[in-house]
Amino acid sequence: MKAVVLCAGLGTRLRPLTFSTAKHLIPVANKPVLFYGIESLVEVGAREIGIVVSRESRPVIQNAVDDGSRWGAVVTYIEQHHPRGLAHACACAEEFVGGEPFIMYLGDNLLPDGLRAPVELFRSTGANAVVLLKEVDDPSRFGIAEIEGNRIVRLVEKPKEPRSNLAIVGGYIFDRNIFDSIRRISPSWRGEYEITDAIQDLVDRGFTVLPYVVPGWWKDTGKPEDILDANRVVLDGMRSAIEGTVDEASELRGTVIVSAGAEVVHCRIQGPVIIGRDARIFGATLGPYVSLGDRVHVRNSRLSNCVVMEDTTIDHVELPLRDSLIGRRVVLRGHGQEPGMRLLLGDYCEVELREK
Repeated sequence: MKAVVLCAGLGTRLRPLTFSTAKHLIPVANKPVLFYGIESLVEVGAREIGIVVSRESRPVIQNAVDDGSRWGAVVTYIEQHHPRGLAHACACAEEFVGGEPFIMYLGDNLLPDGLRAPVELFRSTGANAVVLLKEVDDPSRFGIAEIEGNRIVRLVEKPKEPRSNLAIVGGYIFDRNIFDSIRRISPSWRGEYEITDAIQDLVDRGFTVLPYVVPGWWKDTGKPEDILDANRVVLDGMRSAIEGTVDEASELRGTVIVSAGAEVVHCRIQGPVIIGRDARIFGATLGPYVSLGDRVHVRNSRLSNCVVMEDTTIDHVELPLRDSLIGRRVVLRGHGQEPGMRLLLGDYCEVELREK
């Protein structure tokens, strides 16, 4: 079985971070979101992976993923020249799929329970499609599936009066009939070819479309708060590992991961916390729920519920940093000679200062 991973989105809700990287490569617990998906695909035997990219996302994604050999996979890059919806992105991969059943996976989604159960459902039932669903509290924000018996009978995109609380999440398994359905649909009011319309066409033509309700958690990491939420959940599932150096004056509680080459001196750390390779952490108070990327330097600062990407420096910042997503090569310094703030901020930045 092959896999198609959709990574053409521009990630506008994560600007300014996505001016210099793809949203699919923003780290959760120090690993790019996309890498979790690739691992899940390889785990179910999908080692031929087509990644659908845009002209903008292709360079950074191809640089990060390369040929896929680190996962024992073979990766092909498929360019979607215009952003015309998920169904259009899927159609771009038709030649790559070559008539075989395939998994379609959204590259900015996290499904930590993996894909083994829905793939087995597809194989064991002879279904034409399996759609991954998740119970949600606010179904009007999502595409929703309605079920009768053990089949999906209707899909509605963001209904005002939902008849179901089963949201469509970022995983699908299709046979080749999905491509005929994509050719049969018209653009939505958004001017996009919606995958929900294509699946509804399968249903209307009498094909078997089965639901798989995800038992654990699922997260679409399209917004900063989603990244922080996913970071908390992933960190909660990790185990302590000290591969770097921690001095005797430091106090560590809970799950703490100190990666190789990292140095922790005179710190108080309340896990779960992960510290990347070759990081330097001096006199800091960290946690809970902090991920520091490789080569991050933190000195005399306090952080909680933060994701800090690689090569960033946080130095003598007196106000506690919390609920923050900080990009690569950022410098935050708090020991100016005179009171006041000095800021150098790019487009789409957001700063919130709280004295209490």
